[in-house]
Amino acid sequence: MSIKNILNLRFQAAMQSLNIPSECSPLLTLSGKPQFGDYQANGAMGAAKRLKTNPRQLAQQIVDRLDLEGIAEKIEIAGPGFINITVNNHFLSDCLGNCLEKPSLKPETVVIDYSAPNLAKEMHVGHLRSTIIGDALARILDYQGQQVIRQNHMGDWGTQFGMLIAELELQLSHGERAELALSDLEVFYQQAKKHFDADPEFADTARAYVVKLQSGDANCLKLWKQFIDVSVAHNSAIYQQLNVGLKAEHIKPESAYNDDLQWVIDHLAAKQLAVESDGAKVVFLEELADKNGDPSAMIVQKSGGGFLYATTDLAALRYRVNQLNAARILYFIDARQSLHMKQVFTTGRKAGFVPDSVSLQHHAFGTMMGSDGKPFKTRTGGTVKLADLLVEAVQRAEQLVRQKNNNLDEQEIKTIARKVGIGAVKYADLSKTRTNDYIFDWDAMLSFEGNTAPYLQYAYTRICSIFRKADIAMEKFSANVTILEPQEKQLALKILQFNEVVEQVAIDCYPHSLCNYLYELSSLFMSFYEHCPILKSDVTVETAQSRLQLCTYSAAILQQGLDLLGIEVMEKM
Repeated sequence: MSIKNILNLRFQAAMQSLNIPSECSPLLTLSGKPQFGDYQANGAMGAAKRLKTNPRQLAQQIVDRLDLEGIAEKIEIAGPGFINITVNNHFLSDCLGNCLEKPSLKPETVVIDYSAPNLAKEMHVGHLRSTIIGDALARILDYQGQQVIRQNHMGDWGTQFGMLIAELELQLSHGERAELALSDLEVFYQQAKKHFDADPEFADTARAYVVKLQSGDANCLKLWKQFIDVSVAHNSAIYQQLNVGLKAEHIKPESAYNDDLQWVIDHLAAKQLAVESDGAKVVFLEELADKNGDPSAMIVQKSGGGFLYATTDLAALRYRVNQLNAARILYFIDARQSLHMKQVFTTGRKAGFVPDSVSLQHHAFGTMMGSDGKPFKTRTGGTVKLADLLVEAVQRAEQLVRQKNNNLDEQEIKTIARKVGIGAVKYADLSKTRTNDYIFDWDAMLSFEGNTAPYLQYAYTRICSIFRKADIAMEKFSANVTILEPQEKQLALKILQFNEVVEQVAIDCYPHSLCNYLYELSSLFMSFYEHCPILKSDVTVETAQSRLQLCTYSAAILQQGLDLLGIEVMEKM
């Protein structure tokens, strides 16, 4: 149990003994300045207002009932009723022994919908945020012991596939092999579109193939399957390079719900939720009415009988609730789809597809922008392929590694460059508030200074170098910690906040909070390293052992925290 949770329980007991209403929280926070202690409880003011009494007097009454023997070194009341707590160093040392224990929570089934590329094209930078933010949350919830089910809702159905399989059939008839024809999906798509626009006969064939595909025509399905297999292989290679946990078994594409779509429409019609409008089936939602009072309209079936994303998303909701038994469903989809997700969630509830006990959460995110403040593009204005971006990241990182350390062999350079380059791209994204747009900047993300992945990776290697110099195996080292200096205490307190931060990210799905924590931990470690000698001859054995143990804990938390973000560390850099 974290120090904050321990303090919370003791404060709640004291407040309960004074008959303070249970909804009045201790409002425990970390102190902003060391002179105000380590933690601060600010709940006395709110409770006093509720009870119509003097807040400072109430704070004193809480302190009089507070049992922090062996936990707090000092308790002070400041201002109108702030309660400042300075934690006992011996208690802090004892808690450090459990800092690597995973939290014990009641597990629930969490379904996470993320990445979801369209298989008609190669993955581009627009898929990066959903993929890495969703994966970070999957890792964090896995770490907590939740039953995590990843769902990659790939776009593998729709009118464009008639055009694509018609083009593939044409190229195969000329002796081309499917994997070669589709080696560059972007080029293949452009060829098919150009052919579609220029050749009316080809366009008619493509339209006919859409109908055949949706009707289960064996030849069309065979061609479609070849296209899908090659496309999935492209995406799987990207996931592997990104160190993302999505596998083939996590793919649940749009086509998987085909058999349920008509049932969804019939059910919505029977519940009088879907009504006919200009030949289409539409759900009108008063709950999402605009400022003029006009209900929000969501089309679930076209006038020609075709289905839409909304239909498939509703079928996916049914599957996730009824088959996967989800208690919580998280969607990582960009902010432009916010209205669509509200429509799907509201309709799913009204239709009875999702009970109130299941939490539906759309965690929107902003856009990756170029230096011009516009969505990130190539110099010629085209879409940036994700594969190309990652290759460039590793190349740039390799140049930096060669500049900074010429004592590494070629294999070490390649391995470090991959970890630094990929880590830099991911961390630059994850360290920004999810809901904000951000500027893509190579120099900033690959910097070894500031809140970047290379800085954190370097902090880890710095610790490894200490143990190499001492000729001690870090993973086998164990010693008691005795806190003597302020820098040691600040580092220890930060180490013990790890699970608190992870718990908060698991709730609000803002990975930047974990990034900020790891940056603060690294900064505090650097300060500790500068002010608290470890291997110098005038340092006692006991002090050196204690400080080495603090190094061990710092390294373990850094490695674990970065792993939750999908970023690798290395012993040399």
